[in-house]
Amino acid sequence: MRFLPSLHRCRAGAAALALILCALCGGAAARDAKGVALSDTVPPLIIKDPHYGDALFYFYQARYFTAVTDLMVSQHFERMPHHTDDAEILRGGLFLSYGLHKEAGEIFAQLIEHGAPPPIRDRAWLYLAKIRYQRGLLAQSEEAIDRITHWLTPELEEERILLKANLLMARQDYAGAANELELVRSKSSGALYARFNLGVALIKGGQVDRGAALLDEVGKAPAATEEYRALRDKANLALGFTALQSNDPERARAYLERVRLTGMLASKALLGFGWAADALKQPRIALVPWTELSKRTPMDAAVLEAKLAVPYAFAEVGAFGQALDGYKNAIAVFEHENNDLDESIAAIRSGKLLMGLLERNPGDEMGWFWSITELPEMPHGAHLAQVLAKHEFQEAFKNYRDLQFLSRNLNHWQESLGALRDMLENRRRAFAERLPTVQAQDRALSISDLERRRDEVSSDLAAAEQQGDGVALADARERDLLERFGRVRALLESSGADNDEELQLLRERFRRVAGALSWQLSDQFAVRLWDAKKSLKEIDAGLVDARDRDAALARAQQEEPARFDQLGTRITELEQRLRAMTPRVATLMAEQQQYVQDLAVAALEEQKERLASYGTQARFAVAQIYDRARMAKEGSNANGPQ
Repeated sequence: MRFLPSLHRCRAGAAALALILCALCGGAAARDAKGVALSDTVPPLIIKDPHYGDALFYFYQARYFTAVTDLMVSQHFERMPHHTDDAEILRGGLFLSYGLHKEAGEIFAQLIEHGAPPPIRDRAWLYLAKIRYQRGLLAQSEEAIDRITHWLTPELEEERILLKANLLMARQDYAGAANELELVRSKSSGALYARFNLGVALIKGGQVDRGAALLDEVGKAPAATEEYRALRDKANLALGFTALQSNDPERARAYLERVRLTGMLASKALLGFGWAADALKQPRIALVPWTELSKRTPMDAAVLEAKLAVPYAFAEVGAFGQALDGYKNAIAVFEHENNDLDESIAAIRSGKLLMGLLERNPGDEMGWFWSITELPEMPHGAHLAQVLAKHEFQEAFKNYRDLQFLSRNLNHWQESLGALRDMLENRRRAFAERLPTVQAQDRALSISDLERRRDEVSSDLAAAEQQGDGVALADARERDLLERFGRVRALLESSGADNDEELQLLRERFRRVAGALSWQLSDQFAVRLWDAKKSLKEIDAGLVDARDRDAALARAQQEEPARFDQLGTRITELEQRLRAMTPRVATLMAEQQQYVQDLAVAALEEQKERLASYGTQARFAVAQIYDRARMAKEGSNANGPQ
């Protein structure tokens, strides 16, 4: 009897994802050892760095490869100063999802050494322990879970207990697992799985009555979802077979009657119910479930066993003819099923299974959280159930799919590097073509002449300010008027007729106009002086900018060719790395494909061995029936009239 892991493998990706989300979202619901809420000391996460939000966006979109690459680029350029620890938690979790346990462990260790907040630290260790458990690294998982202190939320604390119990049961410490699972007191879904696992652990630990009581509780519990109904069926099935092993067929039959006829475990329940009736010396009653079971698909191991159980029951009631027909029919079914298995094995070895799974389950990116949702077309698709149900196959196929993604990614970058090299050559050519024009413009600009003219203007402005000379700040129209006034003044002064009344009127008018212009220049002197100083500052800023541009041009003439060469060298190095990695990935992909196919074939080979064993039993039973018939005939002849 095998226990059902409370950290259900079918939901392992989603559960692990929930853990890392808890690690990212802070510990607002966590409590300390005294039960005091920590919401005041651990505020909810607020995104302050856009680049960290960008990585989270891809993470929530399940694009984990893009998330981790963008995250690492942003970390390299120090773009996330406000989320240093959060980014490391995310990076470590994504590394773990790809099986990089060593690198992820180093990340978590550094977080602890650098004084990460305790809630983040505990969630990191729980996440690390859970992924290690799913990868089969039990000792490392237990080491990580033992580092957790008391900063987990109640929900995550329950996850810790369930994981710890599974680790203890994995090393057959059922008493320790029972002690851990007794800590789960809630009525959550995890608690239901905990009671089931606790019952199994107690039975394996020798406390059969106590364990059976817990399983009986689970077997009678109301179930609102298919998942919990399946768990209830499994509990009743476990109770039934435990009772059979304890030679208590009456109790076994009572437990097995609870299992649904339409559930996934119905076949095993029908088989066990028949054996319970047989143990009670009721072969006719055993025929009822066995006959029903024998009509189902022969790809189920329980159905194959029922093919033998039905004629066995007929023989027990003395119906040797029906028993003989049943065994012969079973032999024919076994041979036909064996041929079907050979066809499925041939299809798997040809690569049809893997290619079909990839085509039916596409994905943009690699990732441990990806799962199979659609089955491919195969000669006998029902054979895939026992293949895909194995956790080892699921993990191996995910690794194969990841290698496929890496191969496509490497091919994409090989094409992209060619485009990058073309872009670099275009920039190099454009730089060479534009440089002479820019140099000519720089020489024509003559910054030194501009600076000399600026100094002259500054001197004139200082002199005008010192002397209060409004004429120096006159605009072009006013300077033109001043020149005209000078000519008029000279003309009036050259005329000697002082007693000419008309000339006197003209002189008076000129004096008034000239005085008005002088008053205007004097009145606006302060404003014009401020504007002139402001313009001078703008000239200074323009000269500074011009000098910076001139220096940048000088640097560009020296640095840009070197930068182009550096980029070209970088592209060449990347091309060499890609050429080295591509065949390596191709080799690993071929090896992984063979490994995955071998796993699938091995599962079907087990079925073939089971069929061979059943066939041998059926032929032996046929021989026994013939012997019994012959002996009965000889006995009849011996007792007949002489």
